[in-house]
Amino acid sequence: MLLDSDAESDVAYELCQVVGRAVLPYRSSGTFGTAFFFQGGDDPVGESLLTAADLVGGSGGELGLRSSVTEPVGVAPAVISEAEIVPGWARFPGDGVAVLPTAGLHRYAGDGGWRWRVQPVPAGIAAGPEVVARLGADAGSAFVLAHGVREDLSRPLEVAIERVVRDGDAVLITAELPPGYVGAPVFIVQAEPTGEVSPYCLGLVLPGVGGHPVATFDRIRAVLPATSGDV
Repeated sequence: MLLDSDAESDVAYELCQVVGRAVLPYRSSGTFGTAFFFQGGDDPVGESLLTAADLVGGSGGELGLRSSVTEPVGVAPAVISEAEIVPGWARFPGDGVAVLPTAGLHRYAGDGGWRWRVQPVPAGIAAGPEVVARLGADAGSAFVLAHGVREDLSRPLEVAIERVVRDGDAVLITAELPPGYVGAPVFIVQAEPTGEVSPYCLGLVLPGVGGHPVATFDRIRAVLPATSGDV
C-alpha cells in the first residue's frame, strides 16, 4: 500500500512510539547493524532478539544500550559484549536471520542490578504468508526503524521511509539503505477487507547493493524458537 507523504510521516511517528524501544544498535568486526526484540507469544520464553545472519559470528560483537531501554536510569552499561550472553546467537544463513533467545540478556541485566524496558515487536503484527502474498510489483510504503551511523559514530534511532516490492518469491527494499540498517525491522501497512488499515512487521533488512532483500516473517518464524543454528 502506497501512502501519501503526510500519512507516511504519521505512520513513522506512531511506529516510533509503539515499537521504538524494540530496536538496538549492533556492531561486530567493525560492521554496524541493528537488532530488535520480538515477542513470539504471551509467554516471556518466546521473546527473542533478531538480526541479519551476516552480522553475527565475527569478533567483538556488542549491543548498544539507549537510556530509554533500561531502568533504573544510569545503572546499565553503555554496551553489552555478546561474549557475556549465554546462550548466544543462533545463525540460520539459509534464511538470512540470526536469533538470540533473550533469557541470557535478562539474566545479565538482573546480575547487574538493572532491567530491560523494551517494547518488543508483538507476534500479532508479524506478517504472515497472506500479507506477503498481497505485495506485488507496484511499490508500497515501507518503514525501516534502525540505528544509523553518524560521522562521530553515534547511533541515533532513525526511520527511513522507503519503497517495497515483491518479485516472485523475493521481497525487496528498492533503495540502498545507509550504514547500520542491516538487521533492522521493516514495517508496512495494508488495507484489510473490512476497510481498516493495519500495520505489519514485514521482516528484517538483509545486506544488498542498490537495494535490500527482506527476510520476511514467514521465514523468520520457521526458525523460532531458536535451535542450535550454526554457531
